[in-house]
Amino acid sequence: AQGHGAKGDNIYEFQIEFLEPVEPKPVCRVTQRQLNITVQKKESNWWERLTKQEKRPLFLAPDFDRWLDESDAETELKEKEEEKINKMKIESRVPKDPFKHLKKGYLIMYNLVQFLGFSWIFVNMTVRLFILGKSFYDTFHTIADMMYFCQTLALMEIMNSLIGLVRSPLRPTVAQIFGRNFVLFVVLGSLEEMQSKPVVFFIFYFWSIIELFRYPYYMLSCIGIEWKPLTWLRYTAWIPLYPLGGLAEAVCVIQSIPIFSETGKFSLGLPNPLNVTIQFSFLLQIYLIALFLGVYINFCYLYKQRKQHLGPKKRKMK
Repeated sequence: AQGHGAKGDNIYEFQIEFLEPVEPKPVCRVTQRQLNITVQKKESNWWERLTKQEKRPLFLAPDFDRWLDESDAETELKEKEEEKINKMKIESRVPKDPFKHLKKGYLIMYNLVQFLGFSWIFVNMTVRLFILGKSFYDTFHTIADMMYFCQTLALMEIMNSLIGLVRSPLRPTVAQIFGRNFVLFVVLGSLEEMQSKPVVFFIFYFWSIIELFRYPYYMLSCIGIEWKPLTWLRYTAWIPLYPLGGLAEAVCVIQSIPIFSETGKFSLGLPNPLNVTIQFSFLLQIYLIALFLGVYINFCYLYKQRKQHLGPKKRKMK
């Protein structure tokens, strides 16, 4: 190695005859103060000393931060064995879930069915628009039945969270599912005038794209498989799609307000001397505030999840 020593800047070399055979390719790292050499033993056993000569060379110094003698190793091994025994004792105290495999099978089937349903919606809409050249205006009449099925089935996600079958928090789950079902069943399902509007296409399309990544990710998680590209898509695709979906839902609600006001549908007349009627269109205006609040709640939750799954891993300090 080249360095600056007592005789100035020169190339220095030395030879060490170790007590036992070592691997032929040591790892060397040169610093301003010293040369660090890491040598691997051929056989893992304890040496009485480092070199064959009893007196260690003056220029050679061990790394005491990594020094380990036989007594230390025995203590460390004993601690590991005790830790393993304690872990087994704790696990033996925890009662085994007799329905574990049944629950896993149910979650796999649920996510698979939802994935197939939303895949059908996405493929059908894509083919009709870009290949067959169909317009936006008949989206509801061709896709609604499958969307009804998928969004009704999605109510099971609330039950799964309530009974602890999944670890998803209840508030974001309720906000998303009830928000979608309100738009689907109440706004679109009850007004024929809304069913032929182009905004329906964008709502259904954004919903289906998001679920194309979410349900396969959960399905693979149930069997302990993580596919990194899918994980990245699951926690990244929502960044543009979720706000766009929320915006499309808001446009849909805004377009329905004049229709509800004109028809008086779902308006509630109260039997009182003032003859007050609670207009459903007024409730929709309040719902718009709740809609953006729900988008914000889910956005914060998904952003936190993204940091946990895709952010830098924190190193544990010893």
